[in-house]
Amino acid sequence: MIDVYSSAREMAAAVARREVSARELLTLHLDRIARVNGTVNALVSIDVDRAHAQAAAADDLTSSGAELGALHGLPYAVKDTHHVAGWRTTFGSPVMADHVSAYDELVVERVRAAGAVVVAKSNTPEFAAGSHTFNPVFGTTVNPYDTGRSAGGSSGGAAAALASGMVALADGSDMGGSLRNPASFCNVVGLRPTWGRVPTWPTWNLWETVSVQGPLARDVGDLAMLLGVLAGPDPRVPTADSTPGAVFADPAPVGLRGLRVALSVDLGGAFEVDRSVADVVRAAGVDLAGAGAQVEEAWPELPDAEATFRTLRAWLMDYTLGAVLDRRPDDVKESLADNIRAGRPLTGRDVAEAYAGRSALAEQARRFFAAFDVLAMPVSQVPPFPADQEYPTAINGRPQDTYLDWMRSAYLITVTGCPAISVPAGFTPEGLPVGLQLVGPAGSERRLLAIARAYEELSGAGIGVGGPRPAIR
Repeated sequence: MIDVYSSAREMAAAVARREVSARELLTLHLDRIARVNGTVNALVSIDVDRAHAQAAAADDLTSSGAELGALHGLPYAVKDTHHVAGWRTTFGSPVMADHVSAYDELVVERVRAAGAVVVAKSNTPEFAAGSHTFNPVFGTTVNPYDTGRSAGGSSGGAAAALASGMVALADGSDMGGSLRNPASFCNVVGLRPTWGRVPTWPTWNLWETVSVQGPLARDVGDLAMLLGVLAGPDPRVPTADSTPGAVFADPAPVGLRGLRVALSVDLGGAFEVDRSVADVVRAAGVDLAGAGAQVEEAWPELPDAEATFRTLRAWLMDYTLGAVLDRRPDDVKESLADNIRAGRPLTGRDVAEAYAGRSALAEQARRFFAAFDVLAMPVSQVPPFPADQEYPTAINGRPQDTYLDWMRSAYLITVTGCPAISVPAGFTPEGLPVGLQLVGPAGSERRLLAIARAYEELSGAGIGVGGPRPAIR
């Protein structure tokens, strides 16, 4: 019997077999939203009438005998930074609080074409800046496992909605960890794809390589199904990879015996890691070795990653949001304003050097993965922190001076260009979720998903494979 925690694959198959209608599936999820969203605050701009109209159209298509898309009838949340035609899209900012999009951007086009029923937008921090989801338009999204804790960000609304059973699938974006961090905090799965795997359109810069869009789900199989829809070439995006998305849709798990795993808690001392997170990561290494993997403590040398990421992020923030700060300075949170201002003194040479650094980091990663199949490491350096904090100010007593410092474990990987996935790995003694970040060589999503699926079954911690569900009801 289908319920809100059934896999998206099970739901889609049941709709296709006419065992449940898209209307019934939507009602099931709307009832769940009514019960728990007031507490979690994961979904915003919910449009019940429009969702019912989409579900009715989906049922008509089912009855017609037409070929159905991979996501046919599935309740879906679009991140509130992605444009949906006729839908309020605020970017979590008072500057955009009344903005209604005039078009569907490419990822939305694709999920609609695959039959998804868009129910709501998912909450995000202001302009998706920061790995804690709060903003002055909709407030704070909290963690379903502990409502006094952060759900992460910037795709925190999406991850919390999935963990709470409010939607079957959701999307997000990732610059410095925004798909991976909320997945780790909420015990779901989030993938940062290789740049070009999921094309973005429209965009101000087709060659911008730091931010990507991608999928979130409750298990790796569902995430792969969604990636199969989101990925693939588009004539409007010449930088998109030419591999058809269907290649990624259903990877079988690989055998772990003989898998070459590099395990690192902190990339050789590159960042501080909370002891409870480090314990879960080390335990994952023990489990992998017990399953026959060749686990070795190793990591790529990434000496320029910090400066490369911070330079490119500041440059992008100033270019895209500098005018907003100048026009409405009181409506931009201070941490974001500081990041924008950091981009203003940058010269063309500074940016060129950052891109040269990024190229060198990609080469270092390529050489590293000649000896290893996957790198296993923390997603986030801390477990979910109190929701009334903007960011952790210290880890193991070591100060974290800015809202970026505590996410080095994610953003140092960003600038290698490698795909990285957060897979549920376990819990702290306080019952807070911890994800394991699995990183593969550039372009290796299919192989990486197969490894992640095998690890997910080994771990058994995730909601989608029988792990603990949130206590929220």
